[in-house]
Amino acid sequence: MKSIFNKADQVEIIGRIDALTENSKPEWGKMTVEQMVKHCTLCEAYYQGKFAVKRMFLGRLIGKMALASTLKPDSKGMQKNAPTAASFLVTEPVTDLANQKRNWKTLIESYNYYPHEYFPHWFFGKMTKEQLGQFVYIHCNHHLSQFGV
Repeated sequence: MKSIFNKADQVEIIGRIDALTENSKPEWGKMTVEQMVKHCTLCEAYYQGKFAVKRMFLGRLIGKMALASTLKPDSKGMQKNAPTAASFLVTEPVTDLANQKRNWKTLIESYNYYPHEYFPHWFFGKMTKEQLGQFVYIHCNHHLSQFGV
């Protein structure tokens, strides 16, 4: 399974980020391309421990099961319009796509120095580094596919 900790998978994601333009339109959802890139940048900062998000009650009930389902080798990844925590919602107008993309790519590259063996996800709960790497790739792929790249 692909992982953000794999250099070849990082290069793929970065190439797809580079393919986004101001004219990129979503195949589903409400976000503009700029909002999506900012959303992903917020998520990468979170996954790298730059801020914390309180665990969701529903996640305490079904988080481990949902994670196992998402990471299954035959999984289709994330569903279109999947819910997210309020901390990652981007509804305000966002400008400067080039800068937003640069920030996202820098965060992707910084996974090369990820120091933690576990990560406390706001929905899934405690994730191993391997699980996190796979999930981050799935999340990036989900949003890049949303915009046709």
